[in-house]
Amino acid sequence: MGRVRKVMTGPLVIAVLVVAVGGAGFGLYWFQPWKLWQDETVQETLPGVAETSAPPAAAPSESPSPDTGPQTLASGELISHEHATSGTVKLVRLADGSHVVRLENLNTSNGPDLRVWLTDAQVKQGKAGWHVFDDGKYVSLGKLKGNKGSQNYALPGDADPSSFSSVSIWCDRFDVSFGAAELARV
Repeated sequence: MGRVRKVMTGPLVIAVLVVAVGGAGFGLYWFQPWKLWQDETVQETLPGVAETSAPPAAAPSESPSPDTGPQTLASGELISHEHATSGTVKLVRLADGSHVVRLENLNTSNGPDLRVWLTDAQVKQGKAGWHVFDDGKYVSLGKLKGNKGSQNYALPGDADPSSFSSVSIWCDRFDVSFGAAELARV
């Protein structure tokens, strides 16, 4: 019994245990497997959309003004890549001239370090589309606010929306697309 105790408390066994515990801790941090069972739902309204049910009545002498509300410039349906993903993506110009990417009815897996990217890459089905979005021009619009729901992502002022053709839900940690949508001009 003394010999077994001596081996189990030797420096090599302690070093192996420290490395194993450290490796397990790093693996949990890096992969964050618990996120596969956690959902984050975000429901945002489109900026600049009036909350009222009817527009105010114009005086009879006034001429009708052009629609100054949000305008959808392009849209597309999300397809699945690394994870099952669905929903609609819209590129919208707001009344003030700024632009947002709007995700509507998003449903995807949660994951570590998910971002919304506006890109110039062509959307491809299946595994061929998993890694193409960081090959060309892209703009990160920020961290994914929630893996479910409807949400808005502002484009930086220096980003030309006409030079981008797709949106990806991108896992920055593993350089893979969870899902993407080709933007068709409206």
